Amino acid sequence: MGSKIFFIFLQGALLYLWQQSYLHSQVFRDKALFRELKPGFYQNEILKSIEEFEKSQKKEKPKKAFKVDFSGKDLPTDPKQYKTIWHNPPVSQGNTNTCWSFATTSFFESEVYRLTGKKVRLSEMYTVYWEYVERARLFVQTRGNIFIGEGSETNAIVKIWKKYGICPLEFYTCLKPNQKYYAHDKLFEEFKHYLNAVKAAGAWNEEQVVQTTRAILDYHMGPPPQNFIVEGKNYTPITYLKEYLKLNLEDYVDLMSLMEVPYWKQAEYDVPDNWWNSDIYYNVPLEDFMNAVKKAVRMGYTVAIGGDVSEPGIDGFAKVAIVPTFDIPSEYIDENARQLRFWNQSTTDDHAVHLVGYLEKEGKDWYLIKDSGASARNSVHEGYYFFHEDYIKLKIMTLTLHKDVVKDILQKFN
Repeated sequence: MGSKIFFIFLQGALLYLWQQSYLHSQVFRDKALFRELKPGFYQNEILKSIEEFEKSQKKEKPKKAFKVDFSGKDLPTDPKQYKTIWHNPPVSQGNTNTCWSFATTSFFESEVYRLTGKKVRLSEMYTVYWEYVERARLFVQTRGNIFIGEGSETNAIVKIWKKYGICPLEFYTCLKPNQKYYAHDKLFEEFKHYLNAVKAAGAWNEEQVVQTTRAILDYHMGPPPQNFIVEGKNYTPITYLKEYLKLNLEDYVDLMSLMEVPYWKQAEYDVPDNWWNSDIYYNVPLEDFMNAVKKAVRMGYTVAIGGDVSEPGIDGFAKVAIVPTFDIPSEYIDENARQLRFWNQSTTDDHAVHLVGYLEKEGKDWYLIKDSGASARNSVHEGYYFFHEDYIKLKIMTLTLHKDVVKDILQKFN
């Protein structure tokens, strides 16, 4: 009897131990998961302390710029004051130097509306893509003897569209999901590094360079569309330009006014961003240059303009561009003053914008300027500036406009 009881007890004890082992293996088995790492003491204390210490050692002084004091001035800084020509609302070019494309694309959008009544939004980056391709092509053809930068001129749009056409913005935005602003710093760095490597190696295979350039662009911007459907019809960028937009690119001309080349001749605008050495600019006296601007807006035409915006008289918070008396009084602004500043490089080829309206005030014109640059968003009426005619006269170097505005001027050219 005793041995039987002991055996039953031993059996029960072993069963209990097995059950506990089983339960422990089922209930207390460890698991793992993927967890987002959060900043800890290293980031919140050590790194932060080092960064704050290094920042305190630099003791950088706030940057200052020499600007006109606009306080107390009666300035026409409301678009409602201006006689305005139709244009799409201002947009930002982001962190890119592609103002030339934004300004002139906006200009042609206004032209499409003037000619057809259609309100279209065209892709600025489609033109930028092919501009990079053509720059790479000419880089090979000239064995690297061209300027490499993001900038270009307003007449680059016509050059590119004649060859590649254009597409609506909706089919080529080049913005990734949740990306609000364009950024081309990495794109341009890679593009420039590649071309420098081509030059260093003497690898002047045009087809290969163009293909590699397109691979870089495709990665950063995406490939441009070859066709798309608008209002139920299939278009290519070329047929869209001709059949839907109905733009004749031969109808657009470019003016400049410089004494260094003969007036009444077509000549080159000699600045780095004219990287393909375009010499189609109609060079006219300053009076004719200014009359073209005044006449255009009064006839219902807009103008794409380019020139210098790094002056004490232009300010993104005041929203205006003037020529201060401490620079040069208004009555002394003439072709000599203009040429002097271009010659000594105090007038530079900085920026392109779209002139979309005007206001007469105290015998002078003010112009409503649509601007894709960041400074135009520093205060109210985002995306606009208000340029005094003296600023145009002294600091704006080129005009792109419809030839009908300047028929009388063009007749004087051989």
